[in-house]
Amino acid sequence: MRIVAATNRSLSELVKQHLFREDLFYRLDVVKVSLPPLASRREDVPLLVEHFIRRLNERTGKRIEGRSDDIIRLLVKYDFPGNVRELENIIEHAFVMCHGPVMELEHLPERVLARASKSEDDGAGMADSPLHHAEAAAIIDALRKHDGNRRETAAYLGINKTTLWRKMKKYGITYLRPKDKDTPA
Repeated sequence: MRIVAATNRSLSELVKQHLFREDLFYRLDVVKVSLPPLASRREDVPLLVEHFIRRLNERTGKRIEGRSDDIIRLLVKYDFPGNVRELENIIEHAFVMCHGPVMELEHLPERVLARASKSEDDGAGMADSPLHHAEAAAIIDALRKHDGNRRETAAYLGINKTTLWRKMKKYGITYLRPKDKDTPA
């Protein structure tokens, strides 16, 4: 039999303070896995959101196809005081409130929207963020790799063709296929 236990406290410190049984600590302290809080792993947010949507679809039989890019932009900036559990609850709330195929900002809990608007810096500096540049560069590289074919590029990036188009528009990316470019005859 294996026991998996999780805590957000230092059990070794609690043992030293005589607040946790030493014998129990040594039974549990076989393999330790430290996981940083979600606020310091923001790149995991989109993957977790997709996972929660998939799981909720399976559990309820509802068919939510995805979420807007605005939701991801907001959640990547959110500080998650409740960690992954809070993200799961936020997505479950949006899932229940959503009656169409795509979750939008309006489906998020009011407290999340309020907290995000307080911490927003009116978007200044967002366009120069490393994440912005990395995503734009990844799209450009994928377009080059697939000779500007948006369908193949979207499939390669694992996103919908419409999402690719929106991201290209957002980043001001215009890429013509080599055969579509005007070439002197």
